[in-house]
Amino acid sequence: MRIGLLTEGGYPYVGGEGGVWCDRLVRGLDIHEFDVYAFSTGQAQEDAGWVELPPQVARVRTAPLWTAEEDGVVHGRRARRRFTEHYGDLAAALCSAAEPGTAAEPRTAEADRFANALHGLAELGRDEGGLVAALRSERAVRALERACRAPGARRTARDARVPDLLAVADHLERALRPLSLDWYEEDGLGAVDLCHAASGGVAALPGLLAHHFFGVPLLVTEYGVRLRTHYLTRPDASPAVRSLLAAFHGLLTAETYRAASFLVPGNAHARRWQERCGADRAKLLTIHPGMDAAPFAHVGEDAGEDRDKPERRDPHTLVWIGRVEPAKDMVSLLHAFAEVRAAEPGTRLRIVGRPSGPEGEAYLGHCRALAAQLFPDEADGPHAVGQNPVSFEQLGGPGAETTADVHAGGTVTVLSSVVEGFPAGLIEAMFCGRATVSTDVGAVVEVIGGTGLVVPPRNPRALAEACVSLLRDPERRARLGAAARARALELFSVEQNVAAFHSLYLETVARTPVRRPVLGGAGDPLPFAAPAEAHVPGHWTEPTPRAVPTWAAETPEPFMEPVAEPVTETVR
Repeated sequence: MRIGLLTEGGYPYVGGEGGVWCDRLVRGLDIHEFDVYAFSTGQAQEDAGWVELPPQVARVRTAPLWTAEEDGVVHGRRARRRFTEHYGDLAAALCSAAEPGTAAEPRTAEADRFANALHGLAELGRDEGGLVAALRSERAVRALERACRAPGARRTARDARVPDLLAVADHLERALRPLSLDWYEEDGLGAVDLCHAASGGVAALPGLLAHHFFGVPLLVTEYGVRLRTHYLTRPDASPAVRSLLAAFHGLLTAETYRAASFLVPGNAHARRWQERCGADRAKLLTIHPGMDAAPFAHVGEDAGEDRDKPERRDPHTLVWIGRVEPAKDMVSLLHAFAEVRAAEPGTRLRIVGRPSGPEGEAYLGHCRALAAQLFPDEADGPHAVGQNPVSFEQLGGPGAETTADVHAGGTVTVLSSVVEGFPAGLIEAMFCGRATVSTDVGAVVEVIGGTGLVVPPRNPRALAEACVSLLRDPERRARLGAAARARALELFSVEQNVAAFHSLYLETVARTPVRRPVLGGAGDPLPFAAPAEAHVPGHWTEPTPRAVPTWAAETPEPFMEPVAEPVTETVR
């Protein structure tokens, strides 16, 4: 198959969001051909370049979301009238849509109006060569103002002032930049068999348009629901701006979910969000992110061999590993460790991780000061040098060269977060065969299952009691660690992730009718000449010779129109 992989700020850029997962997917499905359509999020990302691409990536086309040059397109009177009509309908749908959170999905009339307006703008951009100037024009702002002042508009929309209208129009111009691209041609997204969006939101918009123009099936993977991010951002914006932008992203998400053949959440938390945002349950299929178990194999295998032997690792060491930021709630972890230390005086705590930005740097300093206050340097005698039982380290340092080395040096891995998505750090600990103590946030329970202890967040006493119970019970640690490793290898490996998407690709294409018409001898289309499975390459797609009766010898036989091979090119 030929897959159009759609990304935003990720693959193929170095260090892009979700880039590692996309790279593993593309390399694992080397029997298919991939065309990558990527949006960049900044100049720094473009300057960093791309990762090394495998040979099955036939073409890469990129476009910046952070800037847009004037395309020089000047619309005539008819085009301006079409733009005003479609943009006005889109703005009217935003102004009259239900408030976010008041219903499971937008009302049908507003959803249809939004979809028709969006597709109308896309068709105009395709016909005229772009919408950059039109989306930035005063005409767009005035259409938005008329929609906000029209009867039936919500109160928050009616309260919008000129600065609010300018802010909303500016955001819509950036979000609708994909409508001005030249990707929607027969030799572009029209030539792929399936579009796979690596995230929702703007990344899925080209796939939505490919489905509209060519009937290409769309598959959307969301390991983090973009609509949730839009709801939680812009705290400093006015109520009118927040309301209108939430309506736009809510309607865009609902239309994407409606058009998609399948929606792939990465965990139950994301699945619940998708259902709340209007996704059809029949389209939902959870596929957990795949992680490479090879770097942790030696630690996990050693842990399995040592279940009936004395532990090689330090049996009195707790390990915390991750990104240092307030959401990880290391303050509660340190207070919990104070209780652990009182119950088990010889216990140590290793905190391994780098701060996340300036906020993380400040938080790390605060945690260091708290550790020094809670655990003054201890010494065996008046002439000995004390040592704090809490150590702050970074990967690459002594004893912490890799994540596997960190887990190998401890006996229990702790997660103390108050906000968590998919806990990749816990899966790494599970690959290493380690018992875990975690807070009940995000997808933690779904990942851990019954192979670890889970406590409420922001509860240092419960966290301490769980840690002490494991420190005092080596047999239970070994049993939980072995179960955790088996669960991780079964559910969270790269192999299961790639196999699941391979099956989903086949099922999606098998359900999709052939888009390239089969013609008869007279050039007339034969609508039932080829089944949907003809899109799946294999010997069964070859035309089967049939005997022709003598009385029908003069009738030309129907033939399969040959399909040209896709052109391989790289567009930078």
